[in-house]
Amino acid sequence: MPEQARPSTGEQAKRLALGQLRQAILRGEMAPAQRLVENELAEQFGVTRASIRAALIDLEAQGLVERIRNRGSRVRVVTVEEAVAITECRLVLEGLCAAKAAAAVDDAQLAELKELGTAMRKAVAGGDPLTYSELNHELHTRIREFSGQRTAVELLERLNAQLVRHRFQLALRPGRPQQSLKEHLAMIEAIEARDPRAAEEAVRAHLTSVIEALRD
Repeated sequence: MPEQARPSTGEQAKRLALGQLRQAILRGEMAPAQRLVENELAEQFGVTRASIRAALIDLEAQGLVERIRNRGSRVRVVTVEEAVAITECRLVLEGLCAAKAAAAVDDAQLAELKELGTAMRKAVAGGDPLTYSELNHELHTRIREFSGQRTAVELLERLNAQLVRHRFQLALRPGRPQQSLKEHLAMIEAIEARDPRAAEEAVRAHLTSVIEALRD
């Protein structure tokens, strides 16, 4: 948005601040426990403190920000225990989405999943864990979208947003991308076979493996 057209107050300004803050947290540009100073953020985004405050309240509701009494707001720290609990919820919801996707997927969507699988193989073979992590996230996103299960998709978007740090940490763990790749390819194969039960089982097996890795 051009600088002169950027709103500084009102609902539009709050949405602008909310979107940019959320993306900064999800990209890891703002680290867990980092303080979020309203004056600094207002100046950075060209909006009022009131707009920043309203955005922080929304981010707190999304589980991305926490308010510490008498100390202001900070990026929320998600513990390993919380990450495991969130992944247990993902296991159920993403299994449902995979089953729905296997039943509903069309040829063009299948081609997209297979292309992602090929790109994931190349990332692992090339020793590029960060690219692999992004492709991993994209694959899960596409399967959710293809499921048509909007309620599960909305719930998962909130849950997954809280796991960004743990997702990158797992991707950097030696040997983890190779193990994860096998699990993701099994998911793609089950959906390609249009087998809802196998697709759900493949996702559950993958996320069970993620839980075990988180606990290691």
